[in-house]
Amino acid sequence: MLLFIDESGHDHKDMPCEALAGVAVSEQNLWNLVRAVRAAEKDRFGDYFRNLRDEEPKAKKLLKRKRFRMAGRPIEIPAEKVQSLAHAALLKGKAAREAGRTTSDATELELVAYSRAVLDFVHEVLNIAAQHGATVFAAVVDRNAPRPEPGLLRKDYVYLFERYFYHLETLPPSERGLVVFDELDKAQSHILIQQMAAYFLGTETGRFRSSRIVPEPFFVHSELTTGIFLADLVAYVLGWAWCLRGRGEPCRNDLQPYVRKILNMQFHGEKPRQDGEGVWHLRGIVSIDDLRGKFDRDEDEAGA
Repeated sequence: MLLFIDESGHDHKDMPCEALAGVAVSEQNLWNLVRAVRAAEKDRFGDYFRNLRDEEPKAKKLLKRKRFRMAGRPIEIPAEKVQSLAHAALLKGKAAREAGRTTSDATELELVAYSRAVLDFVHEVLNIAAQHGATVFAAVVDRNAPRPEPGLLRKDYVYLFERYFYHLETLPPSERGLVVFDELDKAQSHILIQQMAAYFLGTETGRFRSSRIVPEPFFVHSELTTGIFLADLVAYVLGWAWCLRGRGEPCRNDLQPYVRKILNMQFHGEKPRQDGEGVWHLRGIVSIDDLRGKFDRDEDEAGA
């Protein structure tokens, strides 16, 4: 089992919340999922993004507000014309970038068709993920959440790994979970590896969960990895549209149709209570307003 992880909103620029997302896909289903997503890409745009934009699709660009406004313009376009028009818009955009121009010669009709193709493509990507058994885990975090001491794993990661572990517990005992991250710079990657090691090797709970989760992560180029693209989509959508309600965050209603599809893929499971009396019911998507573990909170309260 592979868990692809990505995050969004951690730069605290535009998004109202931080979001850490993981999408679990079995090895048996992964290649078929990748092929289906690539086919959907070519079907909507006439070619692959990497050929038309010199980059892979990213949620921040695909689902920006402008995309919805453009797609919603009152212009009628026959369904059979959308692909060719979207393809033309991408080609003109690529030509403009190569010429050093900031604007392309794409017509309004082409831009509207492209925006509609994009929104439909994202719907189809989420449909494909569901059809191939993808399971979603995510933590949506208050931007002002207190942080743990350096060297300790944040609670959003702990919650993701906890739910991933109990997902693996429903599978045959031989099944192990691998963790795949979007590539960070070397310093950040080293810090994350150390934090994971401290959790999985240095805590009783972490050692227990390492029986199913391989503690050493893999880092991949996101532009080459469909699984990371899925996690990127989930993190962006949830960070904007499943944010912590009641706190005044500007949640985006235009993303709600995608939220519903993501919620249908979230993990549902159980873990035993520590007292042995019954179980806790777990959901894959959680909200967090404090990223510290118990140790950090106790230390902070003792010093108050």
